[in-house]
Amino acid sequence: MTIELKKNCKYALVVPTSMGVRITPPSGQPVHSGGAFMMQVTSAETNVASIASYLGLPVKVLTTFVKGSPIAQMIKDNLRGRHMDFEGLEVAQGGPWGYRHQFNIADSGYGSRGPRVWNDRAGEVGRSLNVKDFDLDRIFGKEGVQIVHLSGLIGALSPETGQFSLELARAAKKHGTRISFDLNYRASFWKGREKELSAIFAEIASVTDVLIGNEEDFQLCLGVKGPEAGGKGLKDEIDGFKEMIRRVKEAYPNASTFATTLREVISANHHLWGAIMSSGDQWHVIEPRDVTVLDRIGGGDGFVGGMLYGILKGWEPQKWAQFGWATGALATTMLTDYAQPADEDQVWSIWKGNARVQR
Repeated sequence: MTIELKKNCKYALVVPTSMGVRITPPSGQPVHSGGAFMMQVTSAETNVASIASYLGLPVKVLTTFVKGSPIAQMIKDNLRGRHMDFEGLEVAQGGPWGYRHQFNIADSGYGSRGPRVWNDRAGEVGRSLNVKDFDLDRIFGKEGVQIVHLSGLIGALSPETGQFSLELARAAKKHGTRISFDLNYRASFWKGREKELSAIFAEIASVTDVLIGNEEDFQLCLGVKGPEAGGKGLKDEIDGFKEMIRRVKEAYPNASTFATTLREVISANHHLWGAIMSSGDQWHVIEPRDVTVLDRIGGGDGFVGGMLYGILKGWEPQKWAQFGWATGALATTMLTDYAQPADEDQVWSIWKGNARVQR
């Protein structure tokens, strides 16, 4: 099967997001002993969208910025460099203790020392994302969008962003845009807001075409009964996911495609990387294969981005999963949180296990 997409659209992919920066010591050093740090622009949703934008499809980012901030300028320049359009309100900082862009402080890990990430989100300007600041009929109607990719991170970031995500899904459905939804459960975001967020996530999932998440995501975000998260082995994990998706399909029949990644960590720099995807009545399982990891952050986003790229290109579903596996693997070879594919051939070479020099 293929997913039929709206024609004559200005944008192939639109993502709402809260932009921030990540700081990381070089050479795999831990944060507490780092004397110097590399700073890069990041967000999970633009990590996803980078696959399409680097490979030539038109992408738009819906976000918000701190007015006059040099970090905001860095973010805008970075998005332009990734060939992305962006739209968003400029919010006054409001003094030294006012708004700012989020900071992710990351230790990439090395060898037997695993990665660590600290999220510093106090005063995060992205929490103010509000539907009233965007003309959704213009974006989805006049301009036109083939796929909007929503993330549970934005859906749960604040009451405003939850409503924003819900209105985006409603507008997309109204105008014939396909919806991708990565559940991305975060316990700290949901604490004390379970009733509110369960209702928002359930409505978004009810109109979604592509649902992404692991067993825990589906159970805790959508309340779908399933096996305990985290099976004891690969077969348990695959069988558990299949069992879960059968129940999800009954509860959310609009969705036609479901996916998650499979990862076994041997060391910080050696992973077994796989994926499982259901499209229509067909299952596509990529059993984990060895990948060498420079920095694991963004691998899952890379998978989703590659899968959506395959959908946008009109490929058969088996290639969606294969391309997503390869773009996820590509992301782990880069210091940025997002993969930067040179072309499709580079990605397919990764899938084929061909690391020979291309001349």
